[in-house]
Amino acid sequence: MPATRETALISRVPQELFIGGSWRPAADGATLDVTDPSTGAVLASVASATVADGTSALDAAVDAAPAWARTPARERSEILRRAFTLVTERAEEFALLMTLEMGKPLAESRGEVTYGAEFLRWFAEEAVRSAGTYGAHPEGSGRAIISRHPVGPCYLITPWNFPLAMATRKIAPALAAGCTMVVKPAGATPLTTLLFASVLHEAGVPDGVVNVITTAHSQAVSEPLIRDPRLRKLSFTGSTPVGVSLLEQAATHVLRTSMELGGNAPFVVFDDANMDAAVDGALAAKFRNIGQACTAANRFLVHQDVAEEFAARVTDAVSTMKVGRGTEEGVSIGPLIDRDAVEKADALVTDARERGARVLTGGAPLEGDGTFYAPTVLADVQPGSRLLREEIFGPVLAIATFSDEDQAVAMANDTEFGLVSYVFTESLARGQRMIDRLETGMMGLNVGVVSNASAPFGGWKQSGLGREGGAAGIQEYLETKYTMTP
Repeated sequence: MPATRETALISRVPQELFIGGSWRPAADGATLDVTDPSTGAVLASVASATVADGTSALDAAVDAAPAWARTPARERSEILRRAFTLVTERAEEFALLMTLEMGKPLAESRGEVTYGAEFLRWFAEEAVRSAGTYGAHPEGSGRAIISRHPVGPCYLITPWNFPLAMATRKIAPALAAGCTMVVKPAGATPLTTLLFASVLHEAGVPDGVVNVITTAHSQAVSEPLIRDPRLRKLSFTGSTPVGVSLLEQAATHVLRTSMELGGNAPFVVFDDANMDAAVDGALAAKFRNIGQACTAANRFLVHQDVAEEFAARVTDAVSTMKVGRGTEEGVSIGPLIDRDAVEKADALVTDARERGARVLTGGAPLEGDGTFYAPTVLADVQPGSRLLREEIFGPVLAIATFSDEDQAVAMANDTEFGLVSYVFTESLARGQRMIDRLETGMMGLNVGVVSNASAPFGGWKQSGLGREGGAAGIQEYLETKYTMTP
C-alpha cells in the first residue's frame, strides 16, 4: 500500500482529547508519540492528558449521565446499530490504522474489524432486553419488582493488542445499559480509539456520554479518577499486577469492577486427537496477533506418543511463515509491540533452551528495523522453565509432554491463571471430563479460536473478574433493584 495512503489516513484521525463532545489539546499542551513498531517511525503525536484533563472528562460524563440513563433503550439501540454500520463501511480504514500502530498483518486487522463491530451489533440488540421481573412472594406477603438501572459513570481502560475490539467490547455494553464513560486507550495504540470516538459521535452519541483521554502518564491520571466518589464502574484489560493495583484503588469507594487479566493457556493434545485439526488449531491459537493475545496458547501439552509428529508438523508450518511489515503481501507474522516484548520473548526462549529444550525453528530476534522476533517452535520443554509459568506474548510455540490424562490435567491447572484452555481429542467422554476438570473460564474443544461477541469472555483465578460479551456483558453495567409492593 502506498505510503501516501497511510499518511492521508493518519491525517484524518483526530489527535486530541475528546471531552464533552469536543476535541481539545491537553491542558499543558503535552503530546505522546505513536510509533509504527515495524519501522520505529513516528506515526502521529496525540495529546497527552493531565490529571486535570482526566477530571474534566469525568465531569463531562457525570453531567451527561442523567439524560443518557433516561434515553429510551430503543434509541440507544439505534445509535449502536448506526455505529456498527459506520465501522463496517469504514473497515479498510480501521484495518490499516490498526496495522500501522500495532503491527498485526492487514488480514488479521480486517478480521478484528469484523469481530469488534459485532459487539456493536450484539449490544444494540441487548439494549432492549435488559428488563427486570415481577412476581408474587411465595408466602403471599407481597409482590416483588426487580428492575435494572445503569450503574453510572464508568472508567474503561483498554489494552494495545486489539485496539478496536477491546474498545467496542467495553463501550458497546456501557452505552446499551445507559452508562456514560471515560475511555483511556493504551498509549501504544490510541489512534484506533480516537477514530472510533469520531464514528460514535457521527452515529449520534450525545456530547459527554463517551469521552476519550490519551496519556503518557496512565497511573497518575487514572488513580484520581478511580478514587473519585462520582465514578461507579471500572473496567480494565491488561496484566494481573496492574489489575491488582487498580482493584486496591477501586476498593476506596467499592467500585463495580470488571477485570480481564493475564493468561497462561494450556493447549492439550491427546493421543487420539485428529492431528490435522490439532495442528491447524495450534497455529491459530498461538500465532494469531503474533502471539500477543491473552487467549494465545502458552503451553502445548502433547501426549508423548504423538509429540514427535505434532512437533514436526507445526515446525513445517511455522518455518515457512513470512515475517515483515503487516501491510506487505503474504506476511503472517508482524512485529512485537516494542523492544521490551522482544527481549522478554528472547529471555524466555533462552531460559528454556538452557534447561534442555530443543529449538526446532526460529529462536532469536531478527536484525534490522522494527521489533521482530522469529516465529519459534521449542520441543522437550522441561519442568521449571519460565515460559511454562509466564505469559510469553510472542510467536513462540513451546511443547512439553505428558503420559496420561491425570498428568495432563495437573499440568494444565498448574498455574495461578485460568482464562482459556484448548483440548484436542476425538473422545466425547474425555472432552466432557476436560470441561469439568480444567480450571478456566473458557475452553476450545477441538477448536483454536474461542472469542465471539455472543459468548461470555472471562477467566477464573487471577485471570480476572466478570464477563465481557454475551448476555452477561450488559449486566456488568447494570445495578439490580428490588422493590416490594403489597
